[in-house]
Amino acid sequence: MTASLSTWPEKMLQLLRRMNNFHLPGSTLNSCMRFEVEGEQVGWMQPKIASILSRFPDVFTSHSGAISVHSSLDSYAKRSEAVDQVLQELRKDESLTCLKGWRNEKYSVMPRFCDTPLMCMERSATSLFGVKRYGVHLNGYSWDDSGRLCMWLGRRSPTKQTYPGRLDNLAAGGLAAGCGVKHTMVKECEEEACIPASIAEKARPVGTVSYTYEDHEGVFPECQFVFDLELPLDFRPQIGDGEVQNFYFYPIEKVKELLVADEFKPNCAMVVLDFLIRHSVIQPDTEPYYHEFVAGLHRTV
Repeated sequence: MTASLSTWPEKMLQLLRRMNNFHLPGSTLNSCMRFEVEGEQVGWMQPKIASILSRFPDVFTSHSGAISVHSSLDSYAKRSEAVDQVLQELRKDESLTCLKGWRNEKYSVMPRFCDTPLMCMERSATSLFGVKRYGVHLNGYSWDDSGRLCMWLGRRSPTKQTYPGRLDNLAAGGLAAGCGVKHTMVKECEEEACIPASIAEKARPVGTVSYTYEDHEGVFPECQFVFDLELPLDFRPQIGDGEVQNFYFYPIEKVKELLVADEFKPNCAMVVLDFLIRHSVIQPDTEPYYHEFVAGLHRTV
């Protein structure tokens, strides 16, 4: 069931607040410790995680409100290996539920995206350290025979580790260590929706969506690189690697309604909201929360 359009703005605002709850009163922001590598802050660590890591003094040290990778680990390879060994040990801790989703996929760790990575870390562990995670999301769209703007959406497989069965963008994926943004976008298009590289490479980079939330698994500062791809009207995506169970081609007004009906994976809803703003489906003279929407899509810690 879709939400009443009369409540749409408030529900959208609620979603944005939830995805930026690290900035709200009552979060752990003020009690978190900085996570540092070579004197550079690369994350935020909740106190309970800092306490656990104190059991590994050869790898982590604490000082002045910060947890640091030990100075003796003075290279990318040494840091990555030592931290991975700790994480392998922590997988035995049943309370660290995020590590149950171990993926054998490494993410780069650096202060900013433009900086040289200082180490890499198992994807499922990044929330423990509040390390910023990057990904790519693709909006696939066309105009139908009636001239209506329509969007392709995927429904996530019921076996996905996170948000099974929820609606998703046409293609999306995390940015693994050593992989480029466009390369990842083209790869995800091919793997998830069988979009050939010859078409996927026409996608345009249109900006980023950034937010920071926390839950029982830690702190999640995330940044998604967003692409728009206008597809031929006769194009039909196909199920590829099994991460998607179905694809839908919906008029943009139906997509807008679904955004607030608990149908979407939340960060994918944010990517679609960004699309609605950029394509003037939502406009400042008719949407009172226009500024709040734009701000909520671009929050950084």
